[in-house]
Amino acid sequence: MNINKLEILENICYTELVYERINKKLNLSFSKKQIEKFIAQVLKETEDVFFLKNGKNFYVTNKENNIKITINSTTFRVITVNKIA
Repeated sequence: MNINKLEILENICYTELVYERINKKLNLSFSKKQIEKFIAQVLKETEDVFFLKNGKNFYVTNKENNIKITINSTTFRVITVNKIA
């Protein structure tokens, strides 16, 4: 399945709780705008091969930043961001 990275970037959205979740899981203290900028930059820099759709979510793995971003494939809402080992 071909994933449209541009469509994700154009439609990505966040809930109030996900900002707190991202800061907590990544041990950051970013503002909402900083988080949005960071996530957008990671998505732009990540090669298409590291975008995976499984069930109702996209999983984007970025080894340079050691994170995996989970995005709902219908609403394009960020669900969480986890550190990877």
